[in-house]
Amino acid sequence: MAESVARRTGVDDRVEAALEAVPRHAFVPPARQGTAYADRPLPIGDDQTISAPHMVAIMADHLDLSPGDRVLEIGTGCGYHAAVTAELVGPDCVYSVEYSTRLAERARDMLADLGYDDIAVRVGDGREGWPEHAPFDAAYLTCGAADFPEAVVEQVRPGGRLLAPLGSDTGVQTLTYARKRADGSLERRKEGGVRFVHIRG
Repeated sequence: MAESVARRTGVDDRVEAALEAVPRHAFVPPARQGTAYADRPLPIGDDQTISAPHMVAIMADHLDLSPGDRVLEIGTGCGYHAAVTAELVGPDCVYSVEYSTRLAERARDMLADLGYDDIAVRVGDGREGWPEHAPFDAAYLTCGAADFPEAVVEQVRPGGRLLAPLGSDTGVQTLTYARKRADGSLERRKEGGVRFVHIRG
């Protein structure tokens, strides 16, 4: 799967290796095991999904993550995307916020079982970010939003990167990359149409 995704998306070798290292089937509900490595989103319960592998790869590639980068993830879901991010920056550098208590607990347990127990997961409103661990080098949303949440932008350091599917909760969103300028404003770049579940809170 990782090789196929890398060939189609053109992501770099580090992202391909991160995808290959994380067992996606471990994050997929038992009834979906047969399609765990299909390159498409799958339901994980609570009206949420695990993102398609190519989307996880594309997002990691756009953020250009390096070992030691402190990363904020909004929308833990099942924990799969956080695990891929951890392969790129180190588990102790990933901070993830999940709105659903049930999903957060399951993700935390699975991540620990797979050796990613240093990934920090908390239950809360992702729009508030995680100020206690700021500043972050990068932040991304695994859920659609009208815009980058103000608190999340504030928690990213100047020069840091943000990535999120932006748009309405009923239509197609646009994957949007941003770099934070020294004055706190964002230099934005559109990366194409996507469809994600909408942010909750």
